[in-house]
Amino acid sequence: MKKLKKLLSIFWVFFRIGAFTFGGGYAMIPLIQKETVENKKWITDDDILEIVAIAESTPGPIAINASTFVGYRVAGFWGAFFGTLGTVIPSFTIIFLISFVLREFQDIKAVQYAFSGIRAGVLALLIKALITMYKKAPKGLVSYIVMAASFIIVGFFDINVLYVIIFCAVFGLVTSLLAERRAGK
Repeated sequence: MKKLKKLLSIFWVFFRIGAFTFGGGYAMIPLIQKETVENKKWITDDDILEIVAIAESTPGPIAINASTFVGYRVAGFWGAFFGTLGTVIPSFTIIFLISFVLREFQDIKAVQYAFSGIRAGVLALLIKALITMYKKAPKGLVSYIVMAASFIIVGFFDINVLYVIIFCAVFGLVTSLLAERRAGK
C-alpha cells in the first residue's frame, strides 16, 4: 500500500507540472526542482543539474526524461513509468482537444494576446531555470568560455545542438581527466 501511495504521489506531482506548465521542458525545470527537491525532498539540487544534463543529452523531450529519471530514483521502474505517464497525459490531452478548435479561434485577437502572454511567462520560467542552473554549476574561466562559446555557436551559427552537447561532454571529460592527472603528480 505504501508503494502504491508513493507511485500515485509521483504521478500526481508530474501530472500537475505537465498540466500547468506552458512552454515545454525548460519551463518545467523550475517547477520540477521546487516539487521534487524543496517540497517532496525526493532528490537534491545537484540531482537537478544531473537531470538537466542527462535529459538534454538523451533523445526525447527534457520534461519526460526528467520525470522518468526522478521517478526511477524515487521508486524504480514503476516510479519512472508513473512519472512519465503523469507528464505525458496532460499535454497529450490538451493538444488533442486544442487540435479540434484551434483553427476556429486562431484569428481572434484575444486568443493571439493570450498566447503572447503565455510566451512572456514561458520566457520568465526559462530565465529562472537559467539562473538556478548557473548558481549550482561549477564556475571558473574554462566554464565561462565553454558556456559563451556554446551560446554563440548555437545562437548565431547553424550548428546542431546535439554536436555542441557532445563536444561539451567530451571537453568536460578530457579537462577532468587532465586535472586528475595533474593532481596525482
